[in-house]
Amino acid sequence: MTEHPERRTTSAVRPYVITGGRAGTGGEPLAWETLVMATDAAYPPSLQPEHVSILGHCQGLLSVAEVAAHLGQPSSVVQVLLTDLLTWGLIVIRPPIPTAERADVTMLRKVLHGLESRL
Repeated sequence: MTEHPERRTTSAVRPYVITGGRAGTGGEPLAWETLVMATDAAYPPSLQPEHVSILGHCQGLLSVAEVAAHLGQPSSVVQVLLTDLLTWGLIVIRPPIPTAERADVTMLRKVLHGLESRL
């Protein structure tokens, strides 16, 4: 009977090696729902394989969470890699839409009463 070797679901390279020992982005981290897309800029062949993988996945809009899932890396690692790509102009980001302020209930009641009076 032949046995199948176990498949790895994550990279065998340690996260601190991938990020060059950096633990943070040096600024505000990207939100999970921030959308990322690769630019048309040519990238140097000296990029790390993880950077190239991100650029391959981000041909359309992809959230930071989805990028982390595709890479199989912790969010802190993906944050550092995305910040690198953003600094080099190889990706563009679309921050999440801020939550709306609460609507004024009195204005909503006036609109409701106005609609009811017309019916």
